[in-house]
Amino acid sequence: MVKARGIKALALAGAALVALTGTGAMAAPVTDCPLGRAPLSTTSPLGDVLVVPAAKAVVEAASPGLSEAMMKPFGGQALPPGFERIVTPRGVMGMIGKGNAALVAKLDAGLAQVRLTRADVIARCATYDNERPQLPAKVQRPAILVFGKITGFRDAPSVDAAEVALKGIAARHGWGIAFTDKGGVFNAADLAKFDAVVWNNISGDALTLAQRAAFQKWIAKGGGYAGIHGSGGDPQFFWDWYADRLIGARFIGHPGNPQFQEARVVVDDKAHPATHGLPSEWRMTEEWYSFDRSARAKNVRVLATLDEGSYTPGEGFGRKLAMGDHPIAWTRCLGRGRSFYTAIGHRPESYSQPESLKLLDQGIAWAAGLSDEACGK
Repeated sequence: MVKARGIKALALAGAALVALTGTGAMAAPVTDCPLGRAPLSTTSPLGDVLVVPAAKAVVEAASPGLSEAMMKPFGGQALPPGFERIVTPRGVMGMIGKGNAALVAKLDAGLAQVRLTRADVIARCATYDNERPQLPAKVQRPAILVFGKITGFRDAPSVDAAEVALKGIAARHGWGIAFTDKGGVFNAADLAKFDAVVWNNISGDALTLAQRAAFQKWIAKGGGYAGIHGSGGDPQFFWDWYADRLIGARFIGHPGNPQFQEARVVVDDKAHPATHGLPSEWRMTEEWYSFDRSARAKNVRVLATLDEGSYTPGEGFGRKLAMGDHPIAWTRCLGRGRSFYTAIGHRPESYSQPESLKLLDQGIAWAAGLSDEACGK
């Protein structure tokens, strides 16, 4: 969640790569996005409020200049592109010193009265798509689908380095691998071609209601999810199942001064297939995420934790970031479905760091159902 930083080009050989493009047809407006018709409030995405003319007028009537100030919360500097999709008016108002209860209540009362037009719904749904990518009739199995639809904050170096690493992982194992940024791939027929879906630093809400339902059904039937770093790192999520069930903890921030720190990573579960061959601990420099809770729960196996004494969590995003018990990578079983998440992966160097790369490799293999361990019947 910082400015893009250049990375050196990395060589790649021999991945079974399928480049995915759309059908090329003119896309029809999407109106089945999750929040398209939801009443507006100060807990809606900031972009949803400001894109509706009547709602923006409510904001300006309540406090002239507020709509512009919310888009420039960092001492007058603009929000990075896409951030308006992952923050709320209430959250940003707190950042700029406008979060008093009376003003928030006034805005909520006014926004609740806004009647949405079809044009408003289409505008709120503009970042979603129903476009199915062109897939071959048969994808080499085992196969992983790498999903790259980012509507929030895109950290290009992280995304690009992860893509290179994922191609290398697939090549080493002889897996089929496909990449797409089209949400339309989340349908029963296309998902059935893959053993796991990797969300590559996804930020922002990406799937329509029908696509969400197809993904959840596929997971329930035994599909696998692997989430990398930013896929669990939005300041605000608007899909509770994804944040609370699939991942199991919500991002609350990362250190800001300094942002990148060396820390001690401790392997918590040495018996899990995702940690085979890893040392008991290693040190690396990263942007260390903190969460609203420890991910430990029933059907969860924590793979690695952070030693908070080895770095300075401090404060970020207005919250204390020390967690005590601080899982940084874990797996979850959702019935027969599998979920693997690693918060490591902001710095491009992390994708060539031996221990973190091995964890990613073996975590994806577990998510794809390629290890001896399985989730519930």
